[in-house]
Amino acid sequence: MSSTVHLAVYDTLADWETGYATAYLARAGHRVRTVAATREPVTSVGGVRVQPDLTLDELRPEDSALLLLPGADLWDAGDALAPFARAARAFLDAGVPVAAICGATAGLAREGLLDDRAHTSAAAMYLAATGYGGGARYVETDAVTDGDLITAGPTEPVAFAREVLKRMGAFEGEKLDAWYRLFHDSDPAAYETLNS
Repeated sequence: MSSTVHLAVYDTLADWETGYATAYLARAGHRVRTVAATREPVTSVGGVRVQPDLTLDELRPEDSALLLLPGADLWDAGDALAPFARAARAFLDAGVPVAAICGATAGLAREGLLDDRAHTSAAAMYLAATGYGGGARYVETDAVTDGDLITAGPTEPVAFAREVLKRMGAFEGEKLDAWYRLFHDSDPAAYETLNS
């Protein structure tokens, strides 16, 4: 299996939503590569310009360990990001994990990828507005993992990262719990456990 993690990048992407996950996956030895619709630079909602490493046309599930989909204003502004949801379908069909947060969950809902999987997002009514058929599988919690799919809402980048790090084997058990308590709860006692 590849150790490369692919981070989707597109204009208006929410900078803060995947930072914990990518930083600690990189520290655990994963190579993080950015993927966009084209090789033209994209600009995040925070004004950060990102030069993509590859395009969606070049992305293949067999070359990846994970596809990360951050939120972005564009998820709710038409179909410009629908190709990323289709890429997520190809990844899931190939048994490669996908992690989506915030608006990306709406893109997956529109693609039908949440109809039969437990999931979460910003709010149940947010996803209901997509017209998807998975409302009965919505879970009111910070982050959800259902097999190869991880979802979270926009206010939960640490819980999202916890699920990603667990799924990718970066941290387990007591270390994973300590990591979460340190970054989510600002628990100084967790620092010792994490670094022991």
